[in-house]
Amino acid sequence: MGFVAPGSKIPNPQSLNPSIPNPSIPSYNPLAMKFLFKLFLLLILVAVTFGAGWLVAKTGIGAAIPVADLPELERQFAERMRDVALVGRFTVTGREDRQASPDRYDIISVDKVGDDQWRWNARMRYETIDATIPIVVTMKWIGDTPMITITDLSIPGIGTYTARVFFYGDRYAGTWQGSRVGGHMFGTIQKGAEAAPAAQN
Repeated sequence: MGFVAPGSKIPNPQSLNPSIPNPSIPSYNPLAMKFLFKLFLLLILVAVTFGAGWLVAKTGIGAAIPVADLPELERQFAERMRDVALVGRFTVTGREDRQASPDRYDIISVDKVGDDQWRWNARMRYETIDATIPIVVTMKWIGDTPMITITDLSIPGIGTYTARVFFYGDRYAGTWQGSRVGGHMFGTIQKGAEAAPAAQN
């Protein structure tokens, strides 16, 4: 090895002989790039599959059982709940000295999407927003009376709720529980075009 004066730069071997690989420049490996590309496509496929599965599980999209194929009581309920509004009031436990607050839920339709699973297509209106939000809930039948059974249902942007609500004739009633407060709810089932706004205090 030759003598190198202090302070002088050691020449880059590649500058003297271009055939020597430069370790500072990563080499291109076609096989590695092909593997990474396949892995990337696989991850996209898994994400899409998982996302589609989650979407169907949460909203029941594409899984509705035709109304004509439902048992008689379920068919009657599905037809009864088309284009209606649940108009009534709700209370808060611990505030019994206050008047019950007005309550209203606009329902476009309900569809059975599986065993004891029903999708409620609820209409949400807020300022300039007017959208239909599908929510799948468990609904049990006690004789001729359907009852929603929700336990810790998380609705993005709204909250987590537990409820038991039954429907009979043109009325509904039940209990509800949010993350901090709960109470009772009750009211009437009105056809959407005829539904009056929820009563104000």
